[in-house]
Amino acid sequence: MRPAPPTAAVWAPYVDSVRLAFGDEVSAMRRAPDGWWYPTVELPGTDVDYGYLVDDDDQVLPDPRSRRQPEGVHGRSRTFDATDFRWTDQTWAGRELEGSLLYELHVGTFTPEGTFDGVVSRLDHLLSLGVGFVEVMPVNAFNGVRNWGYDGVLWSAIHEPYGGPAGYQRLVDACHAVGIGVVQDVVYNHLGPSGNYLPRFAPYLKSEGANTWGSLLNLDGPDSAEVRRLIIDNALMWFADFHVDGLRLDAVHALQDSSDPHLLAELSAEVDELATEVGRPLTLIAESDLNDARMVQPVAGGGYGMDAQWNDDFHHGLHVALTGETSGYYADFEDVSALAKVYNRGFFHDGTYSSFRDQDHGAPVDVEHLAAWRFVVYSQNHDQIGNRARGDRLTDHLDDGMLLVAALLTFTAPFTPMLFQGEEWAASTPFQFFTSHPEPELGEATASGRFAEFARMGWDPADVPHPQAESTFTDSRLDWSEPDAGRHARILAAYRELAGLRASLPELRAPTFGGAEADDERRTLLIRRGRLLVAVNFGSDAARFAVDQGEILFRAGEGQVLDADGLVLPPGTGALVARA
Repeated sequence: MRPAPPTAAVWAPYVDSVRLAFGDEVSAMRRAPDGWWYPTVELPGTDVDYGYLVDDDDQVLPDPRSRRQPEGVHGRSRTFDATDFRWTDQTWAGRELEGSLLYELHVGTFTPEGTFDGVVSRLDHLLSLGVGFVEVMPVNAFNGVRNWGYDGVLWSAIHEPYGGPAGYQRLVDACHAVGIGVVQDVVYNHLGPSGNYLPRFAPYLKSEGANTWGSLLNLDGPDSAEVRRLIIDNALMWFADFHVDGLRLDAVHALQDSSDPHLLAELSAEVDELATEVGRPLTLIAESDLNDARMVQPVAGGGYGMDAQWNDDFHHGLHVALTGETSGYYADFEDVSALAKVYNRGFFHDGTYSSFRDQDHGAPVDVEHLAAWRFVVYSQNHDQIGNRARGDRLTDHLDDGMLLVAALLTFTAPFTPMLFQGEEWAASTPFQFFTSHPEPELGEATASGRFAEFARMGWDPADVPHPQAESTFTDSRLDWSEPDAGRHARILAAYRELAGLRASLPELRAPTFGGAEADDERRTLLIRRGRLLVAVNFGSDAARFAVDQGEILFRAGEGQVLDADGLVLPPGTGALVARA
């Protein structure tokens, strides 16, 4: 691993001059043969605001490796000494992803405070669910004050309104104190539309090609070595300076890289090296749309070396079975057997034809040799809620029985389960798409694009929350008065019960594929997990299952009967059964 460059050094290989601005002073910088520019004077003291003047431009630009942006992404950078924090997690040995429960949250809407310290105040709640890791949506600096975080432009600076880098250190330290690991969501496949000054310094972006969100990162073209180094150094920063336990890598399918090794493989190797150095497990989780298990295979075997990956096929199969919704990418998942195939084979699309993509998609999974925990599964997440027109949750569409069926199948699957904030008590608050771009034209362009997208699906734009409206953000905040009352309390108690069962029954944590049988005509699903059976009736009529005598350990809904003739489930219910 190459040592990190000194503070205020900047890579700008094709400019004629760079000057360092700090306070009221401007100082010339010295160019090295490799295109790096170094300060000729030392910055005075700590917490110094600084930036760069490139060539004859009089705009002061922030540092591409900035550690703080107290005045926002267009302001000057501020120095930050990560070693000032007094950690108390010296005995923290980390934790493995295998057998753990993930919990995805958005700092700004998880609590009324919308801060890292606000998250700390709710750790007892997460412990009551048996959460092993919190997965924090992106917190690096973005334009405006409220955002999902995927529009970040300065990967090493932490959003100030959340509490800045010191607040983030407090969060991680507090999580470790109670035995919870931290997975940080990071975005390396694109940069946000405002505040991205990297192209003013160097060829960080490709001149040709684009993905859904804009220009491609230059990962394999001329001068790409320093671009790759920026990404890898940022990933290592989270582990070294902030003690995180894992990274969730956003949309890695959008990383176009023809290099050998691929960026992900190179990153995996360096993270493994750091894990050996610090003496605790460090985890990489990929969000990938490729349906290719090479993502989680060892680099030595031709894989990318990720520890786990999100599995949308599980979500799609479950969502369709629960709701009957079959538009868009849900179309191929209409039969309950689609969900059963995910249990048995890992992916539904494993080389099969995808009507949504109009081509064959995915590759088969070697289920005999791959551990099922390497797939992260969920009934809801920020994408599958927030990218709906109104940000509506399953809560808005299902009764309690079916909500608990979703939880039952997620908790008892052989995969790594993940919950999304508020799901565990059937939160009534939506999770909508919100932004706060200070530039009116950018805010309106973002809103217009979203309205047009949903208009093509038949939505009236008036029914789609305006991303720039503050109410779209505040409406998405969790209501912490809900978990103590009525329906919410009942759902929460059931989630805690399921978490306890998963922790106490080793069969539910066994990472083996298989054992799922579906009846598409009756719309039923039966899954064998050792001596345990998970049975669900998605149909409209009562269903009988040929089940040996035993005990119902968990009921999703009401009216289940286990007698000498088998298990009877009313419509829209499920059960976890331990056979005698």
